[in-house]
Amino acid sequence: MSARTGFRLPHLLLPRRGVDLAKWAVIACDQYTSEPEYWQRVERLVGDAPSTLNLVFPEVHLGAPDAPARIARIQRSMRACLEAGLLEPHEGAVLVERTVEGRTRRGLMLELDLEHYDFSANSTSLIRPTEGTIVSRLAPRIEVRREAELELPHILVLIDDPERTVIEPIAAEVEARRAMQGPLYETDLMLGGGRVAGFAVDGRRAEAACAALSALAEPAVVARRYDVPEGTPPMLFAVGDGNHSLATAKSIWEQAKARVGPDHPSRYALVEVENIHDPALHFAPIHRLLIGVGSDLRAALAGHFGARLRLADVNGAEAMRAEVQAAEARADGSMQAVGIVEPGARFAVARIAEPEASLSVGTVQAFVDDFMARGGAADVDYVHGDDTLERLAQQAGHAGFHLGTVPKGELLKRVMHDGPLPRKTFSMGEAHEKRYYVEARRIR
Repeated sequence: MSARTGFRLPHLLLPRRGVDLAKWAVIACDQYTSEPEYWQRVERLVGDAPSTLNLVFPEVHLGAPDAPARIARIQRSMRACLEAGLLEPHEGAVLVERTVEGRTRRGLMLELDLEHYDFSANSTSLIRPTEGTIVSRLAPRIEVRREAELELPHILVLIDDPERTVIEPIAAEVEARRAMQGPLYETDLMLGGGRVAGFAVDGRRAEAACAALSALAEPAVVARRYDVPEGTPPMLFAVGDGNHSLATAKSIWEQAKARVGPDHPSRYALVEVENIHDPALHFAPIHRLLIGVGSDLRAALAGHFGARLRLADVNGAEAMRAEVQAAEARADGSMQAVGIVEPGARFAVARIAEPEASLSVGTVQAFVDDFMARGGAADVDYVHGDDTLERLAQQAGHAGFHLGTVPKGELLKRVMHDGPLPRKTFSMGEAHEKRYYVEARRIR
């Protein structure tokens, strides 16, 4: 298999000139799922203006009684958007610059071939998940995508390019031409999202980037990079954000391909590719928020971990964060530390000896799954941001687990050697740094 068969240059649709991009671009639909007030603010900001808010399903509404009507409304909005000419075609790669909190990270818009993506736990495909896929979470997403005319991507895919051969040469050329050739689009992003701009990539530079991408998947290169035997199936693309969206696209493609043939646009998915070595890209933990806690959480922890658990209250959130961070920094596998946030501004650190999983997130997730199965809580949410967790977990009937995260430099080697990490292990930035929808693509 040639690595080049795993991707192609994209066929994009961009908002036409005159569309207010500050209202058009909204954040990834899987963010702020425990904060409906965020999405209410988005609705007020957008008003009646053309917006991707009308083209996506904010997951804060998953499980709501009006979900089927909402899906039908999204699909009608997609058709209306196309009929009104709000989107114009753009052929070829686009360099994306996202600036937030003083950092500018860069990515390349490409289409990935879903024939080369496998989201199973034992995946050896060219395109792989970095985290476990919760298959039960795909069904509502499949219903949204099944009859959709368009896809709007919030998927961020990582490449391991320490020599900076793919994206960075494009960025340097864009910077050199900036005074003569401006962006395809540029806008400030709502509600603290920073700024985004997209630049056309000429054919010569795009071909050079494609060749550099293919070179990253050469067996000898992969063997040296990850210390695996030569001939080990290569991983070129690792899904960093949006794995469930890409898994949804894969599921739809598997259902449709016998009927529509191999050249159908739904065979591909539009993504933004980023270099894990980009210094502006940082990882953040994804915390666990228990909702509707009906059992004694501390007693459940003691029952689950037994004598291996040491639980101690600490004086506030800052002390909790510091102790967890210090424990993560000196981790040797024999002890893990997790913060606990409870109503009444009660903070604690749980230390777990001889943990079952190599990462604290896996250890905690096993407990959460057991706690939920026993009826200990009504629901669990996956929360970005320390402050957000601490605010939500102090509400009555809630509780939170504050987690560390896997170091960025270890991620892809872990995936290559051990397969996907536990689900919702890390986040590429905090919630407000996630991808905002700008570009679209036809999938029917």
